[in-house]
Amino acid sequence: MPTVEVADLKSDDFLLDVREDDEWQAGHAEGALHIPISDFVARYGELTEAAPQDGRVHVICRSGGRSAQVTMYLVQQGIDAVNVDGGMQVWAAAGRPVVTDGGLPGHVL
Repeated sequence: MPTVEVADLKSDDFLLDVREDDEWQAGHAEGALHIPISDFVARYGELTEAAPQDGRVHVICRSGGRSAQVTMYLVQQGIDAVNVDGGMQVWAAAGRPVVTDGGLPGHVL
């Protein structure tokens, strides 16, 4: 499965967060698109509208398991998608910003 390290992500990379609502509300990467894995198939159109036409979708969850499932689904749909290795836990540990919807500092559940 295609993966990418947190350290290799650029600030303008398209990020899809598939964690559940409570996890998102506690803290997320600024600018990420949030579609929980539990709603993903029903809300798939939101991703295709928001994702860059010929760009890559970087899929993230807490640790990499759920995002791996979504990444494989997207690849099967012909989308250039990669799993963010280690997820939001590694994101936060690497010192990347974690924010709430209000822009305040957040944390990873």
